[in-house]
Amino acid sequence: MSAVEPLLELRGIVKHFGASRALAGVHFTLRAGEIHALCGENGAGKSTLMKIIDGIHAPDAGEVLLCGERVAIDDPAHAMRLGIGLVHQEIALCADATVAENIFMPELASGRQRWMDYRSLNARAAAALARLGQDIDPQRPVGSLSLSQQQLVEIAKALTLDCRVLILDEPTAALTELEAAALFRVLHDLKAQGIGIIYISHRMAEIFAHADRATVLRDGRDVFTGAVADTTPDALVRCMVGRDLGNYYPPKSAMPAAEPVLEVADLADDEGRVRGVSFTLRRGEILGLSGLMGAGRTELAETVCGLRRARQGTVRLRGRALQLRRYGDALRHGIAYLSEDRKAAGLFLELPIAQNIASMALGRVSSRWGWLRPSAERRLALELGAQLKLKSDGVDIEADSLSGGNQQKVAIAKLLATKPSVLLMDEPTRGVDVGAKSEIHHILRELADSGVGVVVISSELPEIIGLCDRAVVIHQGCVAGELSGSAMTEEALIRLASGFSAQELQ
Repeated sequence: MSAVEPLLELRGIVKHFGASRALAGVHFTLRAGEIHALCGENGAGKSTLMKIIDGIHAPDAGEVLLCGERVAIDDPAHAMRLGIGLVHQEIALCADATVAENIFMPELASGRQRWMDYRSLNARAAAALARLGQDIDPQRPVGSLSLSQQQLVEIAKALTLDCRVLILDEPTAALTELEAAALFRVLHDLKAQGIGIIYISHRMAEIFAHADRATVLRDGRDVFTGAVADTTPDALVRCMVGRDLGNYYPPKSAMPAAEPVLEVADLADDEGRVRGVSFTLRRGEILGLSGLMGAGRTELAETVCGLRRARQGTVRLRGRALQLRRYGDALRHGIAYLSEDRKAAGLFLELPIAQNIASMALGRVSSRWGWLRPSAERRLALELGAQLKLKSDGVDIEADSLSGGNQQKVAIAKLLATKPSVLLMDEPTRGVDVGAKSEIHHILRELADSGVGVVVISSELPEIIGLCDRAVVIHQGCVAGELSGSAMTEEALIRLASGFSAQELQ
């Protein structure tokens, strides 16, 4: 391969799925020893293009060249033999197998070895995870791991392959800042070794901190390729969405300190993940819950809404103490929770949009005799869909057919159907594109302005700072501190999340 010849080149790639055109003559090049960001809204064609490189789909037209030679990639196993590794955004691990077995699944599945030295396998898996700064037990079943730990196992699996081309699809979506930093150290090491890295991300800060070049796809076409140093985040976003987003984050609350909507005092759960937490949510504000992954943010929200049993403490809604033995109790009182994993716990993907939205508010769509009324389901879905600017081909289509951003809007609409007083939103913009993120930010602010109390759990520090009026930082199940106004900086949030006291920030 010459000095100027691309490591990987795609020329005029076209792909249709039935009458729908996913890619319309896309050109893309990857050089050895570069991190090349691939950007675009959900549905722009990024995943289809990567699946063509990985041999999952065959192009209808165009060609793929690897080191200057045309290749026809038959399947992912063939791609792997060619030195192409893909880490999907959606976790694709075997829950019942161990961490080590998942990391070396391609080796185990090859059948080349009649027996396996599991001591060696576990040691090699531990070493692969150590590169990412992790000490996950390689003998644990993957199904017992958190979402972020599973994502790190996926990445470790790819790093064990002898890759010339490494494709990462939203690899930091479920990672903390520290876990992401460890990943980027590894990626820069791989880049120095001459490996070409295709990095798919909606996070502008990551792209401008680590990528050498960026390509933007819009409506199945490549509309921009250039050096990251020669462009700006605003220009890249305009290329992605085809318009100017204006204010990415809505203005913060201008209301004076209002009365408390939700008061949590000395709350602890049965498992010791939440330990004596107290905070107050006021009417008209968005309160952020920040902290490292595993700090207890999700467990805190689950304890507040009855999904996790409380061992001690009180939860008050508008001054009234609640007895929350199960999630249904919280819903009846007006407290609703959005799961961080919409596919597993937020939506019924195989059901139509209308049934999803009505599923937690059946009383609103039933007759006096208890019969469901499909016409009422549709009216409710249309009403909330319009409020949330849901983009779909009708409320009778399955939720699985929607983009990530529109799936998230359906999950939010499902909660709004219950007419909540308090919304606990766990990673509300995870895995959605920049345009949908901005829309969700504005939706949450509109809800807060209408008097709904909104709590946002987010691993993205710019989102906490840009969206939230105040932030409570959780460290090892306890409140490490509270920040607001100009004091709410990334450095201050990280230091509190890492265990520094509020006094040490002064």
